[in-house]
Amino acid sequence: MGRRVDSLPRVSWPEGARCAVTLSFDVDAESAALNRGEEYAKRLTSLSQGRYGIHRGLPRILDLLDEHAIQATFFVPGYTAEQHAEAIREIHRSGHEIGHHGYLHERPDRLSPEQELVVIERGIAALDRVVGVRPVGYRSPAWEITPTTLQCLNACGFLYDSSCMGSDIPYVERHGDHQMLELPVQWLLDDWPLFGFDGDNGGQISNPDKVFEIWAAEFDGLYKEGGYFMLTMHPEVSGRPHRVALLDRLIRHIRDHVGVWWATAEQVARHSAPQLA
Repeated sequence: MGRRVDSLPRVSWPEGARCAVTLSFDVDAESAALNRGEEYAKRLTSLSQGRYGIHRGLPRILDLLDEHAIQATFFVPGYTAEQHAEAIREIHRSGHEIGHHGYLHERPDRLSPEQELVVIERGIAALDRVVGVRPVGYRSPAWEITPTTLQCLNACGFLYDSSCMGSDIPYVERHGDHQMLELPVQWLLDDWPLFGFDGDNGGQISNPDKVFEIWAAEFDGLYKEGGYFMLTMHPEVSGRPHRVALLDRLIRHIRDHVGVWWATAEQVARHSAPQLA
């Protein structure tokens, strides 16, 4: 009797690679706090936690990626690009992809259709003005998109979205007449549920050994099946010294496996799109 998993949809990877890996970072900085309400403009501690990711976390992350010669994808709100232009330009100069992450970290499901389009267009304009990049990839703040989001992404010419969880390989997310190539994410492959903590919502501060076990085991399973490992991190979270060491450990674990294609989200999208047309 055949195994059901053998009949699951597949994507072929370049040059016979067994699986693909993308390291991605959401560079929220102060935008996530400011989006919660006007009162956060005077909450300096909350704002400083986001800003830590720019001033301390990001340099460590970029150095680690340089050390391993890995190109990653950084999803940047337009507001972050405007407030921290030189840091975002340094990401681009280092050879990494810049993706769209709203303007002020707005959740699309809390916006009107008209507001959604304005936010997406404003984010595009900010990244183009500050970095000279028109992003081809989008990731929704809080990973929640709407049918209008798909319509807006189509209208604005995006290549892919990375906000949904319907598979563990690239696939097409559809609703009505609109569809978008999806590079799937998952809460267990996000540093915020495992490490994130703030004064309003609490959270947890996990042992990095536990997080390594989770991420390494999920990679091992996807590697066995030929899947796609998309890891999502935030510089203010994963930019702490012991968590950069965790990421280094995970990269070395993955590199112990032959046939791994390290790629930006854009590279994966461009490779996968013809197979899913």
